[in-house]
Amino acid sequence: MSGATQVEELLRELAPQVTGTLVRRYGQFDLCEDAVQEALLAASVQWPETGIPERPRGWLVTVASRRLTDQVRGESARRRREETVAARSPADELVTPGPEADLPAANDDALTLLFLCCHPALSPPSQVALTLRAVGGLTTAQVARAFLVPEATMAQRISRAKQRIKAAGARFAMPPPAERAERLRVVLQVLYLIFNEGYAASSGPDLQRADLTSEAIRLARELHRLLPGDGEVAGLLALMLLTDARRPARTRPDGSLVPLAEQDRSRWDAGAVAEGVALVTGTLARAPLGPYQLQAAIAAVHDEAARAEDTDWRQILVLYELLERVAPSPVVTLNHAVAVAMVRGPRAGLELLATLDGDDRLAGHHRLDAVRAHLLELAGDREAARERYRAAARATTSLPEQRYLESRAARLGP
Repeated sequence: MSGATQVEELLRELAPQVTGTLVRRYGQFDLCEDAVQEALLAASVQWPETGIPERPRGWLVTVASRRLTDQVRGESARRRREETVAARSPADELVTPGPEADLPAANDDALTLLFLCCHPALSPPSQVALTLRAVGGLTTAQVARAFLVPEATMAQRISRAKQRIKAAGARFAMPPPAERAERLRVVLQVLYLIFNEGYAASSGPDLQRADLTSEAIRLARELHRLLPGDGEVAGLLALMLLTDARRPARTRPDGSLVPLAEQDRSRWDAGAVAEGVALVTGTLARAPLGPYQLQAAIAAVHDEAARAEDTDWRQILVLYELLERVAPSPVVTLNHAVAVAMVRGPRAGLELLATLDGDDRLAGHHRLDAVRAHLLELAGDREAARERYRAAARATTSLPEQRYLESRAARLGP
């Protein structure tokens, strides 16, 4: 591992800890988060040259605190803001702490920061962007590149998100016990959104973005470390690992998509599969059943089959039936229809798929047409399948998926 890579990984680990420390001391999440970003940038430039300091978290807290002081003094309302900081800080904290200063344990701060970035006052895209920057330690430019938008656009999104948190009166504190389960559900959803955008990019020339999947897995690991007894946290981490394990076989050298049934399974990451299976097996045995655990169990059945034709579709069908009861959604029904087709025949799958035709949540989504085309092809209706493949290709904004769907249509005739 190069020095720069080692520094980058360390900074991503320390980013939420340092942000949490500053917000707990001074309040003003928006200013503290900006100051931490500047400190991270300074470290990314200096540390590869000078070496990682003995106490890197203390170094970052010191630099960020100085940046925060500069920001506060530069505001037109300098006196009022400095009085606010002074009122919130013990007297000995009015002097910027040195790198050797003892710092509180970071676990609670990192978890609190995750909850804050996934505040219900924010839209899902804002939750994702703020989580990646404040908790993931990514720069605005890196987040913007990941989602294929201009840096200025992403900067505005992050700035608006911080202002909404401020306007909502959110405090840097764990949500009340009565709200924690729902807030944790939102955190898991945000991490899953980040992972899915990396694994199956919704737009652009690339099928997948490893930087996003890696960051989602890293954050899920951290959340699992902080909440080791939560079954759904373990289930989400297992689902990510079991899904990402297939990534090396999902594309050809030219970047084109390889469907699951045609992948070279010897190229799958056996270590990730084993870890994911162990996680989901352990959590299913001890925790209340939840949707991420069930999805992970389905992924495990796929990953444990040596060949596509060895897949235990009957077990997958039972798991989808459970998932439909635990967490019904059009996407679950879409995948359930494939399992039904593999066990009871494509016409039975098409019947289940027809129940989604009036669902506005899937209106215009290419996956409905793509699944219908696949099942029509299995049923032998080549002409109808070709038309659905073409419709799906027109609807997707992912160029690799578009090319794959067009190639499927072309195979079925002119």
